[in-house]
Amino acid sequence: MTGNSYETGTATFEQDVVEASRRAPVLVDFWAPWCGPCRALTPILEKLAEEYQGKFLLAKINTDENPEIATQFGVRGIPNVKAFVDGNLVDEFVGALPESGVRQFIARILPSPIDQLRSEARKAVAAGDFEAAETNFRKALELDPGSTESGIDLAELLVARQAFDDAEPFVEAVPEELRDERTQQLAAKIAFWKKEKDLPDLAALRARVAADPKALAARRDLADRLVIERDLRGALDELLEVVHHAEGAEREAAREAMVRIFTLAADQPDLVADYRRQLARALH
Repeated sequence: MTGNSYETGTATFEQDVVEASRRAPVLVDFWAPWCGPCRALTPILEKLAEEYQGKFLLAKINTDENPEIATQFGVRGIPNVKAFVDGNLVDEFVGALPESGVRQFIARILPSPIDQLRSEARKAVAAGDFEAAETNFRKALELDPGSTESGIDLAELLVARQAFDDAEPFVEAVPEELRDERTQQLAAKIAFWKKEKDLPDLAALRARVAADPKALAARRDLADRLVIERDLRGALDELLEVVHHAEGAEREAAREAMVRIFTLAADQPDLVADYRRQLARALH
């Protein structure tokens, strides 16, 4: 594999196409020497691969010599051009398109300027360069101020850096119906951070509960403090006690607090499943 246009086959497909597509989109040209339309299309693809200077790569596969990979990807007619991005097949066309049609196809798979900025920001996060990541996320937002995805990308970085005040407007801007698990997690983290400012320290809260185990408000405060201290199991235990002994709005508030913790503990499925069962039994 050299340059922006190269021959590949079954043995090298994983490296030349799947892995390469994690760095830049890869067009795979399935062709054969006897195919007339292939002889018309391949030079167009090669010309554009050179013109775009690495913005996409062109991998050419002779189907006569590599029938296995052609069968694996359902090639029934040639020329067949398949586009891979980030290791996945994302688009294709069959037959010889004119150059204008090929350009339109390429335009669909190339990352937009916003996608490029977000990609660079994620790479910066992985490298620990959080300032560069924040700069790129903010540039992406400047290009599309209404983008909730870019806003949540930035909010996630800000929360990780404990800049909750700065992150909150980006989370609040996401409509309720568009809030995915990531957005809900950020909202929960911000909510607990806001409570932290008004809560006594852990020792004082434990002392309050020990002095009066029936003081349900103290248990709720202790649960909030335990969440902030990342003791999610301890927080859930305290809230279960409230659910067992409270009624009406107080009981419902404890239930909702447990659900928020389930969102925070999405990476601990066994913990969530255990306490969901305990909550269901407590409610019924």
